[in-house]
Amino acid sequence: MSLRGAAYGVSAWLRDLRDRALYPETDDPERHWQRIALNHAVDERIAALGPEGLSAAEISGENHAGRPWREYASLSYPEFDLCAPLTERRRFDVVICEQVLEHVPDPWVAAENLRGLSVPGGHVIVSTPFMVKVHELPEYGMADYWRFTPRGLRLLLERSGLDVEEMGEWGNRQGVVGNIRSWSAFRRWHSLHHEPNIPLQVWAFARNPEGG
Repeated sequence: MSLRGAAYGVSAWLRDLRDRALYPETDDPERHWQRIALNHAVDERIAALGPEGLSAAEISGENHAGRPWREYASLSYPEFDLCAPLTERRRFDVVICEQVLEHVPDPWVAAENLRGLSVPGGHVIVSTPFMVKVHELPEYGMADYWRFTPRGLRLLLERSGLDVEEMGEWGNRQGVVGNIRSWSAFRRWHSLHHEPNIPLQVWAFARNPEGG
């Protein structure tokens, strides 16, 4: 190896060491830097709905299983396919679909099924990443297909017949850099300042107006 090659190798190792110190990795979605603002918004929304009297379905996840729902179900791929014709007979007061729409081959059908899973007047909570790396999930048979801007996510949900009541987004340049190598855990030196037009996460709170 040449002297220049060795120097480059050492420099790359030092950069990786620095990045691991600045942006420590975590698999816990509650600690993801890019989800702090999102989690806070969703927590406030669910608390305002009063989960004690509501039934809830969460698509391909169990992040909200510990809330005091009247009834709770986790509908997970591949047993439950959000792009397949609905065979689930139950309908729910709240349908939660977080970090899923980017992985479905047909988001239009998926959005229609989110409405189909909710009771008339029911609530649909959706979040999806935007300025993050491509992340395939081969162990679950899930590819990475899509990214949605706030305007795009609103259009998707409205085309399915849902009434979008509130849109949200969060991101900044430091957060984009910090989540390139891995999913960074939030630390006190990480900024939560939001820079418009640089969203890492986009979310929507909608309702099913059917019969309303």
